[in-house]
Amino acid sequence: MKVSADLAAFMTRLGHTFEKPEILVRALTHSSLGSATRPDNQRLEFLGDRVLGLSMAEALFRADRAASEGQLAPRFNALVRKETCAAVAREIDLGAVLKLGRSEMMSGGRRKEALLGDAMEAVIAAVYLDAGFEVAKALVLRLWGKRIDRVEQDARDPKTALQEWAQARGMSPPRYETMGRDGPDHAPKFRIAVKLDSGDSEEAVAGSKRQAEQAAAKALLARLEQG
Repeated sequence: MKVSADLAAFMTRLGHTFEKPEILVRALTHSSLGSATRPDNQRLEFLGDRVLGLSMAEALFRADRAASEGQLAPRFNALVRKETCAAVAREIDLGAVLKLGRSEMMSGGRRKEALLGDAMEAVIAAVYLDAGFEVAKALVLRLWGKRIDRVEQDARDPKTALQEWAQARGMSPPRYETMGRDGPDHAPKFRIAVKLDSGDSEEAVAGSKRQAEQAAAKALLARLEQG
């Protein structure tokens, strides 16, 4: 199969030259463009999620031999969640080579977090099928890089931490309210407020309600702990 210039450039950014580039093409094909003769990346996404999971589980297991399962689980979740996969995808400009149907392309699919995260998992599967687990694992560890080193900090769920802070002081769980939504459908911005019985509150804006809630909780918790 002849490789296009943009696909060759992506392989360079990815750090893997495919012996079977048709597998990479499939990994980059979204379901909006898939057909009976052009398979999409959904099956590869399923496989890539497992390759990523095993790579990260092994890395965490070996990095901290004293950590309990309860300590390892949130670190693992922080490394394999869709937001992290999408962030890695952006770093290698995966969106530029995504193959999308017209509707997804017009609605900004190349920037959508879910599409980028899914495609990143599919690309990991493509590397696995092309060169085996050890090569795929090495690629994952290289692309995730410093995220693995700082995972203890990233693994702390601000919403859970804030709830524990409030309950330890006899308060009700924090309340989250959607204060506004701006931007086009393909790139929305949600403004979320978190409030405590004490009257303390913070707001944050992000591309999803979950991210905005986490950011608001993190900001409020930081202020409470400082004060």
